[in-house]
Amino acid sequence: MFDGLTFKNPELFYLLLVIIPMTAWYIFRQKRNTASIQISSTASVFKAPKTARQYLRHLVFLFQIIAISFFVIVLARPQSSRNWEKSTTEGIDIVIALDISSSMLARDFTPDRLEAAKNVAMKFISGREYDRMGLVVFSGEAFTQCPLTTDRAVLLNLFKDIHSGMIEDGTAIGNGLATAVSRLKESKAISRVVILLTDGENNRGEVAPITAAEIAKTFGIRVYTIGVGTIGTAPYPVQTQFGVQLRNMEVKIDEETLRKISSITDGKYFRATSNTKLEEIYKEIDKLEKSKIEVHEFSRKSEEFLPFALLGALFLIASLFLRVTIFRSIP
Repeated sequence: MFDGLTFKNPELFYLLLVIIPMTAWYIFRQKRNTASIQISSTASVFKAPKTARQYLRHLVFLFQIIAISFFVIVLARPQSSRNWEKSTTEGIDIVIALDISSSMLARDFTPDRLEAAKNVAMKFISGREYDRMGLVVFSGEAFTQCPLTTDRAVLLNLFKDIHSGMIEDGTAIGNGLATAVSRLKESKAISRVVILLTDGENNRGEVAPITAAEIAKTFGIRVYTIGVGTIGTAPYPVQTQFGVQLRNMEVKIDEETLRKISSITDGKYFRATSNTKLEEIYKEIDKLEKSKIEVHEFSRKSEEFLPFALLGALFLIASLFLRVTIFRSIP
């Protein structure tokens, strides 16, 4: 039960030395309290049957000594080191920069690109228990939807609230990346990462994508870029006088720029052409970043004083019970 038990304050075991004078005083008192009478022969005394009270007369003192011993063990703070766990010395800080422009409503993914990107990213977030994560959204401009946090519930709720049309339409890839970098530049984590997902070409914003990539490199931030969209054409919802209709339009992704961004920052470029492919990309990123975490095994010590405290209390109560019942002194 107590394998691997250690003590936080082993020096307190010296308190057990108090048992020695207590025992000496008890023996001295027993001899002093023994009555003496003069008789012609002790034969009848030795032949007399002994009662349970005579056999157990020292039990009160013995229980008190045992109780004291258990209480000293409690003071020494017994701890268990049996459970080994894995943890990280420092986690990874990750910001997801997500394109929410109107083109992300294309239906070449199920139900559309934006919802597919949200669902896969949320699964990714749920699996990164040791990391701080944040969210930047961009379209014609960029803003931080959620700063770096370890609160998964808050981040996931903010992910659910994302929709196209939240900000002015367009594709400001440079601004999105620059905003993500600004959230990571002060981080002290051993690895800082941006996952940038877009389905178009940079056509808005004050910061050029390559300039933003150079800034990320300066701060040691790695960028994984993901181009989302099928090859060729994809069905886009278009508002007409007859309502929203789907029209096949050419998929235009600036893959050259996305590759340069990832190359400059020591990241990697991916092309997602389906929901399944997008899931595979996030799984690969997950493996790549996990390999960069320094993992240690450590022992989590748990306090084990409770059994000793209960046993000490049990023996103390038993000694008091015997004293006031079976071995009660008659005044």
